[in-house]
Amino acid sequence: MGRDDVVVLLGTPTPESSTLYAETMTTGDPTWAGPLAGSNLNLPVYHITENQISQQVDPSVYAAEVGLAEMALDVEDIAEAVQDVRARRT
Repeated sequence: MGRDDVVVLLGTPTPESSTLYAETMTTGDPTWAGPLAGSNLNLPVYHITENQISQQVDPSVYAAEVGLAEMALDVEDIAEAVQDVRARRT
């Protein structure tokens, strides 16, 4: 299995944490404090609440596993944060 066969799904609660984890999975640990510092993994990263992901999940499973959290999260800002990291990746 290679990099082309992997997608990272986040379930992070804030835009800031989503950016941090998305950057870690693309360009390495941005804090330069962890083992992935400087490791350019260049993996595609999405948040579970982004439409292109959530629409692929069975609605009853999504409602049971993500539904409550989605109501409490700022899903638009989180999606924008992750999309910004993906845009920098290309």
